[in-house]
Amino acid sequence: MSVSRYLAFLLVAAATHCGWAELPRRIDFGSCIHQDKPQPIWDVIAARKPGLFILAGDNIYGDTVDIEVLRAKYAQLKAQPGYQSLLAVCPLLATWDDHDFGINDGGAEFPIKRESQQAFLDFTDVSPDSPRREREGVYDAKVFEGDGRRLQVILLDTRYFRSPLLIGEVTAPDGKILKRNLPNPDPGATILGEAQWKWLGLQLQEPADLRIIVSSIQVLPEEHRFEKWANFPLERDRLFHLISQTKASGVIFLSGDRHMAEISRVLPEYGSSYPLFEITSSGMTHAGGGSSGESNRHRISTTNFQKLNFGSIEINWTETDPLIRLLVLDAGGKEVQAHEVRLSELHAHREL
Repeated sequence: MSVSRYLAFLLVAAATHCGWAELPRRIDFGSCIHQDKPQPIWDVIAARKPGLFILAGDNIYGDTVDIEVLRAKYAQLKAQPGYQSLLAVCPLLATWDDHDFGINDGGAEFPIKRESQQAFLDFTDVSPDSPRREREGVYDAKVFEGDGRRLQVILLDTRYFRSPLLIGEVTAPDGKILKRNLPNPDPGATILGEAQWKWLGLQLQEPADLRIIVSSIQVLPEEHRFEKWANFPLERDRLFHLISQTKASGVIFLSGDRHMAEISRVLPEYGSSYPLFEITSSGMTHAGGGSSGESNRHRISTTNFQKLNFGSIEINWTETDPLIRLLVLDAGGKEVQAHEVRLSELHAHREL
């Protein structure tokens, strides 16, 4: 048994009492939660009783180099009754983005990233003796098994190791000069860092029917001026090719950050060996990012949704070829965007 499979076995054995052993049929997720704003959306999500909830980043708005301030803001979120209600009905996994990392658009240069990592692990109740306390970065992976199926959830860290952004300017229609992140062609520039890349390659070789890869920033969209994998085009290409090289089937991306929601898809000619889908969901306490007319050549939802929202993946595991529903829901739990895909389509040499 490989080390990662053995750790997954220990996880299931130790956590059966709280539902970790179950194969989730509904995986809800969200991002961008300001600790000072009202949070009724937690009750809506808890009422759905998902099998798993994923925090995709900006879980608080820390924005500080004072670790005690950061810890206090995590405590403020954790004390939310709705958040506690969700923890009572399903397991939770999490990664971070810039604001809970501690600095807007921040990366490897952030001076208290080690202390911030420990605060994040405390917030997410990671054991004091966990190996995650010793390595750099908050990346992690979990496996769920049942009925002969395996679901793998991979949580990337797009902050701890990330190289500096290249910043340019763009003129808005109203004449304002706005900051724009530019593509960085430097082969030495990175999002994940070499240790995390090596770890990801090993994770993608683990057997799984469906793999959910959580990236706090968007993976597929290319045109907008904000943070995205396309700001580091060589890293984005490396990700697509790694999925292909490891023959990792069943990949779906989840992301947040943008204060809006949309569903995107890229076809195999971009470097993967089958279509890759991404659901972006943001935010749970505030929204309205980008613009309703924002270009995204890979968007398959009719538009981006700019009100409060959360995302969901629903899987009918009982079917021979499981149906997967990719969903964006509004603050009341109403479906506002949806796309369906069969698991067999998320394999090499298949086309939509």
